[in-house]
Amino acid sequence: MAAATSRQDLFVSLTRNICKWWALGGGVVLFGLVAVNVVSVMMAALINKPVPGVYELVQMGAAISMFMALPYCQVSGSNVTADIFTAGLKRRVIVFLGGIGALFGSAWALFLLWRMSAGFEDVYEYQETTAIYQIPIWYAYVPVLVSLLLFALAAIANLIQAKQGKLPEEVEAGMSG
Repeated sequence: MAAATSRQDLFVSLTRNICKWWALGGGVVLFGLVAVNVVSVMMAALINKPVPGVYELVQMGAAISMFMALPYCQVSGSNVTADIFTAGLKRRVIVFLGGIGALFGSAWALFLLWRMSAGFEDVYEYQETTAIYQIPIWYAYVPVLVSLLLFALAAIANLIQAKQGKLPEEVEAGMSG
């Protein structure tokens, strides 16, 4: 049983670390979007020529960045919760409800992964591109699909932690403190 627990702990720890670094990568993408927007506004103000295609870059980049944050939000317990309903409950009930939430989270992530995979197949097959830069749209699907897979793994890690009587936000606080 100890070997199974240690494998589970390794899976949870590895998943948490991958999700953290993936989210930081999403932050880099978001920072890049801000930089492109700042340059575009400055160029528009100074020489009346904004960066062409900013909208399509922001559209793709924002989607990528947001999806890259999802796994970390799940694994760290940072998703939106309604604590007002659980404030008076015993800790073990809260952990149980967290486990139920993780179960639904993994099901939702797998559903989204399935449907986004179908979308990926379509945009890849028809070679859809952005209007100005002609960037293949399927490029954006790759990090989104990876994010959804990590989201499912993060929810499974939360389920393992719930089984161990742990809440993800407590684990996160212990790791950063």
